[in-house]
Amino acid sequence: MENQAVLYSVENEIATITLNRPASLNSMNEDLVNELASALQMAEDANSVRVIVLTGNGRAFCAGGDLAHLATLKDAVMAKTFITKVGKLVEKMMSLPKPIIAMVNGVAAGAGFNLALACDILYCAKSARFAQSFVKVGLVPDCGGMYLLPRIVGLHKAKELMFTADMIDSATAEKLGLINKVIEDDALKRETYQFAETLKNSAPIAIQFMKSTLNNFDTLTLQNLLKHEAALQTLCMQTTDYQEGLHAFKEKRPPKFTGK
Repeated sequence: MENQAVLYSVENEIATITLNRPASLNSMNEDLVNELASALQMAEDANSVRVIVLTGNGRAFCAGGDLAHLATLKDAVMAKTFITKVGKLVEKMMSLPKPIIAMVNGVAAGAGFNLALACDILYCAKSARFAQSFVKVGLVPDCGGMYLLPRIVGLHKAKELMFTADMIDSATAEKLGLINKVIEDDALKRETYQFAETLKNSAPIAIQFMKSTLNNFDTLTLQNLLKHEAALQTLCMQTTDYQEGLHAFKEKRPPKFTGK
């Protein structure tokens, strides 16, 4: 297990995906990227999984690309193949129908920062730090960063963070709207999984529809969005979960959603 670049486990309908290269601050090489893609697919395919928690082992969440590995990419074809594969992780995470919580336990830099941004909810330790560190080694942001970051912090702030590669602390990240909650380090795991339990008990079909729509909201005009909402709401109103929600409300009890 120690030799795996990514660890995968499921408990109480919550899948935990742990980046497991602590000696290199969970930086991305071929093994980590391939194993993360496989873990995401396993979580998507498992009927027993309702929520995914993504985190890192050791002192970092993910320090971005492994520079030692990048140095082995000797030609343009090899480089493009690897970077494209990294980008596919973000595409997979944002299209995956189940909610993903980033439990940012330490540094999230470069592609690791953007990997966290691709999650639906971000909880981070008070000691966590964030940086768009690409320019320090003469690279442009990848892993979806130039799509994700401006949508959250605005164009000019995104440019500042990317042009300077400044490291920001968790309080600054929260102020910029990059994360949902800053938590004391020793309480991070407990509070993250408490929130995962909340999501696990919510209506999975509704969350799936909300995630897919919100991740593409800026591609729709208001008119098209209203049509899309009407179509999704009509589908939701045909589900067993909707009927369960109505009955639970009338009976003043928590609903028990099944995703049907």
